[in-house]
Amino acid sequence: MRGIRKGVLGVALVATVVMGAGAGVSAGAVEPEAAPMPVPEVAPASMPAPVIGAEADVAHHGHVSLWDGRVGVWLVSENLGPSDLSQATVRLAFSVPMAGGQELPPACLWSSDRVVSCRTGELRVTGGIGELGLDLRTAGLPDELTVDITTAWRDGAADRHPGNDRHRVLVLATGDPYVF
Repeated sequence: MRGIRKGVLGVALVATVVMGAGAGVSAGAVEPEAAPMPVPEVAPASMPAPVIGAEADVAHHGHVSLWDGRVGVWLVSENLGPSDLSQATVRLAFSVPMAGGQELPPACLWSSDRVVSCRTGELRVTGGIGELGLDLRTAGLPDELTVDITTAWRDGAADRHPGNDRHRVLVLATGDPYVF
């Protein structure tokens, strides 16, 4: 905190000197003493940030499997509250490219050959969930891949607890479900 105050005071002093130099101070004139600038209080990193407006806690859970160049994703999105969401978007980013020409469910679209974005539909606090199932082919036969699952958009609502909607999953080509 002391370092921040010194930094702010240093900036204030530099600004006072620069402004005073350009103001045409005449000899013998007395400059008023500059009052120190107030230092804003900084909340500790462990405290949630204040939220203005709607707030919703989006969570994604499910599993990913990889076998013979195929990727299976089963994902459930839910809203833990306190506000309902009319829509959210989940983003799945794969570490390897997917084969071209694959059709996706109507709520999804390709953002690139490695990224799929999908609408969750309405997520009410009272238990509304969005389910997603994908069966994709990779461009090759990888031994493993990673998939990053994140919420790309949440209807303008703030999420003070984003840890449950961000996952990175390492998936080995064993056909086993890797749970997130």
